[in-house]
Amino acid sequence: MSVAMQPSAIPQLPGLPILGHLLDVRRDRLSFHQRLGAQLGPIAAFRIGPRRVVMVYDLDYIHTILVDNDAAFEKTRALRSYLRPLLGDGLLSTLQERHRGQRRLVAPAFQHRRIAAYVETMAAVAHHAQARWRDGEQLDLMHEMHQIALEIVGKTLFGVDVQTEGAAISDALVTALHSVDRMIRAFVPLPTTWPTPTNRRLHQAITVFDELIYRIIDQRRASGEDRGDLLSMLLQATDAETGEPMSRSQVRDEAVTLFLAGFETTANALVWAWYLLAQHPQIAARLRAEATTVLGGRPITLDDLPNLPYAMQVFKESMRLYPPAHSIARQPKQDTQLGPYTIPAGTIMGISVYSLHRNPAIFAEPTRFDPDRFTPERERQLPRHSYMPFSDGPRQCIGNHFALMEGQIVLATLAQAVQFELLTTAPVRPLPLITLRPAGPVAVQVRRVGS
Repeated sequence: MSVAMQPSAIPQLPGLPILGHLLDVRRDRLSFHQRLGAQLGPIAAFRIGPRRVVMVYDLDYIHTILVDNDAAFEKTRALRSYLRPLLGDGLLSTLQERHRGQRRLVAPAFQHRRIAAYVETMAAVAHHAQARWRDGEQLDLMHEMHQIALEIVGKTLFGVDVQTEGAAISDALVTALHSVDRMIRAFVPLPTTWPTPTNRRLHQAITVFDELIYRIIDQRRASGEDRGDLLSMLLQATDAETGEPMSRSQVRDEAVTLFLAGFETTANALVWAWYLLAQHPQIAARLRAEATTVLGGRPITLDDLPNLPYAMQVFKESMRLYPPAHSIARQPKQDTQLGPYTIPAGTIMGISVYSLHRNPAIFAEPTRFDPDRFTPERERQLPRHSYMPFSDGPRQCIGNHFALMEGQIVLATLAQAVQFELLTTAPVRPLPLITLRPAGPVAVQVRRVGS
């Protein structure tokens, strides 16, 4: 007679009474997740107050969650709840059953031929930015890279110049990200409708976004102009079943989602790239030599991109060390099996992309900045899901190629003209909100190449 196998218990880190590991998560979430995986193995649990969280570090389990059985997992209720006021039912926060249809509507804006058409705009924005910087001038990399990314996403995806609202948008975004993160990590999460200080700040930030996005939508609808950009496609899109166009609020939700995703994540990735290059002058010199040899001071064209591989390697390695989307959260819709482990329906599950990217079993000397990890030959040898700055599977970031191209173009364009020297030796601390941004300004001094 056979004996039924009992499901294995998920290893759990002992925590404080009542609080669990709330203090550890608040103190240094990134290091805590790394330590958890190192101590407990491929799957591990901890508590934030009354909530149990299961972290997954095994690459095969990750493949099950994101690819093989992705339909059985959903974005967590907490994330959807707290992002909904900001993103509505956009591509990032929508339920699994609606995601595929929405992705089909948005996908044409990110086809290769359309992304290729954005090269000239990206190069021009980066060129104009560096032309403003004087030799010896002191800058905040956070501010400058966010301005570049904001202008690029405004012009390429929405056909408008949003620089006049740049400061307000950036401030509102920081406020929104802090507010959402504070809600998710709260000991007792409160509804976003309650008039708490955090909720009031969040809704004030959302008002800033709504005023901008609705103004752009209404102006474009009134003109009837088709500029071939994302906004034009959203306004022309029709429901496959009803033939009805997207409502004003639907267009707003998709526009805000892609605006923020295309702006915030790429901007932070560029900040981290220049921060790392400033600490590694030999790598910066190699990047500059490639850009100067290929471009000779002229703007980048589409045909130049294959000849600038090191710029792409630098950008990818920067995102390995500082992935803009530092973690992924899911929850199973019903009781689900991962190897010998049974995951109850509704369990909060996390994948620490930051930890995966710094796993010494995959990346030798994982904290070392080495763009040669991403030569085509070496990148092909990486195990699946060991590098995923844009997530993976059907819900992989739809703008991943857009972001990679933007990073390559901005790095090569600026490297021809300037280098940055850090004004402090103190390490810049990463701040894991919804995205991974520096905890404060990154002060640098500009050195014009050849000055």
